Amino acid sequence: MREPLKQIADCGLPIALEAMGERWSFMILRAAFNRIYHFEEFQSELGIARNILANRLSRLVEHGILGRTPCPEDRRKVEYRLTEKGMALLPAMIALRQWGELYGSCTTSTPVLVDERDNQPIQPVTIRAHDDRVLGPADLCWRHAEEVKPLGASREAELMDRVA
Repeated sequence: MREPLKQIADCGLPIALEAMGERWSFMILRAAFNRIYHFEEFQSELGIARNILANRLSRLVEHGILGRTPCPEDRRKVEYRLTEKGMALLPAMIALRQWGELYGSCTTSTPVLVDERDNQPIQPVTIRAHDDRVLGPADLCWRHAEEVKPLGASREAELMDRVA
């Protein structure tokens, strides 16, 4: 079966692109993963125009990727923090960075993302089967949702723990 490309309403990609679909949104998200929280910090770190930054921050808040809350120490300032939905974009961000390193810059970015416990670089993001096998394009196919066997509850919980 081939994915029905004309039926974009049934695909998560257009939804993701609507929320994130341009460069500045990704750069703001990258800054948020690096513990940047305030408008002025985003602007200073990214060199982005104020109107574009305000627009993109509003869009990310609207889509539930960032939360907007007043600062506890100064209620006139606002903090933008990643929500659970925003944190779930980390694997996609890492995959895009790794792709850019491999096919764009052809060099490892610095700083290098490492496992905090072992201080070793993370592995490339891969597509994995239910049993943790690494899959390539030849291993993949599309099926109607009704044709797919559901995971057992314990297996689903184990996979969710792995993502968290």
